[in-house]
Amino acid sequence: MTNGRLLAAGFLAVGFAWGQAGSIDPLRYSVATPRPVNPAEGTTNPSAQATQRQNPYLGSVPQKSTGANIDLSLNEAVQRGLRYNLGLVDAGHASADVRAARLRALSAMLPQVTARGRQAYEDLSLKEIGLKFPPIPGFRGLPATTGGFGFEDARVAVEQSVYSARLRDEYKAQKTEEQASTFDVKDSRDVVVLAVGTAYLQALASSARVDAAKARLASARELDQQTADRVKAETSPEIDSLRAQVERQTAEQAVANAMNRLEKDKLTLGRIIGLAVDQPFTLTDTLAYRPLTGMTTESATSNALQSRADLASAAAGLRAAELKLKAEKAQRLPTVSVSADYGAGGANLGNMNQVYSIQGNVSVPIYTGGRIHSDIEQAQTEVERRQAAYEDLKGRVAYDVRIAWLDAEASDSSVKVAEQNRTLADRALTQSRDRYENGVTNVLEVVQAQETVALAADNYIDSVYSFDLATVSLARAMGGADTKLKELLGGK
Repeated sequence: MTNGRLLAAGFLAVGFAWGQAGSIDPLRYSVATPRPVNPAEGTTNPSAQATQRQNPYLGSVPQKSTGANIDLSLNEAVQRGLRYNLGLVDAGHASADVRAARLRALSAMLPQVTARGRQAYEDLSLKEIGLKFPPIPGFRGLPATTGGFGFEDARVAVEQSVYSARLRDEYKAQKTEEQASTFDVKDSRDVVVLAVGTAYLQALASSARVDAAKARLASARELDQQTADRVKAETSPEIDSLRAQVERQTAEQAVANAMNRLEKDKLTLGRIIGLAVDQPFTLTDTLAYRPLTGMTTESATSNALQSRADLASAAAGLRAAELKLKAEKAQRLPTVSVSADYGAGGANLGNMNQVYSIQGNVSVPIYTGGRIHSDIEQAQTEVERRQAAYEDLKGRVAYDVRIAWLDAEASDSSVKVAEQNRTLADRALTQSRDRYENGVTNVLEVVQAQETVALAADNYIDSVYSFDLATVSLARAMGGADTKLKELLGGK
């Protein structure tokens, strides 16, 4: 079972490789479960688009647009994803299939009751059944057939397995598979949280870039106007005005690009959580830096080994495989069953007599042409495969936590440096403006200072986004992502 969702979870490793400097790749935090898959950013890359089409965690069951704007927090987005995300819907259906398989295994152990009625007309051949009498003088012997005759028969039949080790162990195996499928669904919830959290954070980062681009545009417009006034007053050369105009137009283009990207990121988020394409909504949270406290990588790893649903699913899947192996070996044992029927039979409804039969059956396999041996070999191979997958998954859980922790530490340091650089860049811009206004320098220095401020702002946004993304990935790596995410993001 756990292999099935590896496609899903190999899957969800939300492939939001946004291509931002300093950002991390959530693909490393893939789910090692047996069913559904992993998000990738909408992009012009054909291979990425193909991945997106194949990944149910990037889709949803869209709801109708309300027409009114919706205020959407991260927690509300996660709750919508847990209701409408297609990957979780698929996981629920897969769990229902496993539950049906358990009920079929149970039915084989319960009494089977049937009712049957028959109305027949027959002509039996006595020669066919070898019925004959010794020669008698003057007697020609029996006729070739009995002649036509009719009868009616109605009965209720019951069959019950009294002892079958194979049926018992197969039922236990299916019951354990059902437990594994329940863990699969829980793990799919963690995958949805990872997908929604990543998409929401990306939209927040794009929104912050829009604000930064607008601030840059306001500064560029102010500089353009100031330069135009100085050129008119013949206190600055015309080239300063040209440079200021280029800076303003570049800032206008940056705003347009940032707004376009924000709208696309919001559409990606809407697709994941089930919003209609034309549903307007506003992100109420902001991109913020919240340092991780009260946790170590050792405690996080220990928590993950206890909480990861995919690991619990793999353990249950291994137990199910061992039970199936036991069931295949039990084919060599005798089976005991009873059957009985009761009813009435006769020439017609007015002439019916009580009829019944009871029988006990014992079946002992003597020679099966190697079928039982091959079944056991196949089941043994499955046990070994699942054992290896389980051991690998335990290592992967520790790996996922460690990688997320390292990214969080690196991003934490990056955020602090980016914040200092942003402060220094703002001070440098202020001084450049003062120097330009006092005629100490030309507008080129101011333009360069503005570009440095813009670059510092983008680096800060990328650093905070990378840190928050590492936090979401850590929540996924620890298991119980919807609860862990609230804890790690300060209760939000």
